[in-house]
Amino acid sequence: MAFTEQEIAYIRSQPLARVATVSADGQPDVVPVVFEFEDPYFFIGGYAPERTRRTRNIDQGNDKVALVIDDLASVRPWSPRYLRVYGTAELIHPEGDEAAARIMRITPRMSWSLNLDGAWHPGGAAAPTPRKTEHAPL
Repeated sequence: MAFTEQEIAYIRSQPLARVATVSADGQPDVVPVVFEFEDPYFFIGGYAPERTRRTRNIDQGNDKVALVIDDLASVRPWSPRYLRVYGTAELIHPEGDEAAARIMRITPRMSWSLNLDGAWHPGGAAAPTPRKTEHAPL
């Protein structure tokens, strides 16, 4: 399966995500990042990506990552929404430019989304159930 049109619209509406990686000794690390999305991949570069802990963690052999894009549709009433992705990361040169710094390309394996239309809030209708998607191997 793939991302729905609603999920893609939400992804493209958000400027930030949080990505989590794990070091060789098992230390998790999460950091806010700017990202690009080209269905089905997420790309994360940034300033000097080669010097980041996330790049070192992937270079050390742990390619499993988690990515969360979230926000509040409303504060009053409280209406959180999110898209969470578990996937694998590889470090690539953007657009085949071997001289450029490597960036992270995340391939989704599993994702969950909740309340992307922002309609639900506590005290309203029954709590929504996250939409779970198993992404087909590429």
